[in-house]
Amino acid sequence: MKQGRTAQLREDIEHDIVTGVYAPGQRLDETALATRFNVSRTPIRQALQQLAAMGFIVNIPKRGSFVSEVSISEMLCMFEVMAELEGMCAKLAARRITDEQLDQLEAAQAQCNKSIEAGNADDYYYANERFHMLLYKISGNPFLEQTAGQLHNRLKPYRRLQLRVSGRLKMSASEHEAIIDALRDGDPKTAELVTEQHILIQGDKFSDFLAALEQWKPAETTIAP
Repeated sequence: MKQGRTAQLREDIEHDIVTGVYAPGQRLDETALATRFNVSRTPIRQALQQLAAMGFIVNIPKRGSFVSEVSISEMLCMFEVMAELEGMCAKLAARRITDEQLDQLEAAQAQCNKSIEAGNADDYYYANERFHMLLYKISGNPFLEQTAGQLHNRLKPYRRLQLRVSGRLKMSASEHEAIIDALRDGDPKTAELVTEQHILIQGDKFSDFLAALEQWKPAETTIAP
């Protein structure tokens, strides 16, 4: 089995975790996955090992692989750090952004708006991801870009879940516009503030997120003995 195939399997399983096909705590059966993708269990096992290294799943000896579960308090802490990292990216980007980079960010935002008009939440998710990855890159700090990208990946399932909340897509796009305006104006302080507010889960956003999270949980999780 070529390494490229293993990477594709990892991406396919990761996509299913991110999109909620597999919920937190749910067991990933190697045999079932091998049958589904028409491969042997070896590349499936390799893909699951890679996902474990990324934090998407946990491997429990003699029990199997399970989608990682994050407590509410842990999740809020992670989003708090994410907000700080993205705020820093925006602050630096406001000082360093080029006209070409601004055009790229606006193009990503245009795709976000197009996805909303089409009523396609999946397309919005990927356009939104591109918007944020561009923001990290525009910071001009490769270490910050890498660190923010790693935490972004760890929070993928929950960031996508946020977009399931009624009205969140339009709100998210509006917040993007505020970020772009601050970058265009070269205003680091405002860019940092509006970006942090975009990421943080507070007030009504928090209660709505909890409701969506509760609906996402499987009827029975299997990590606990």
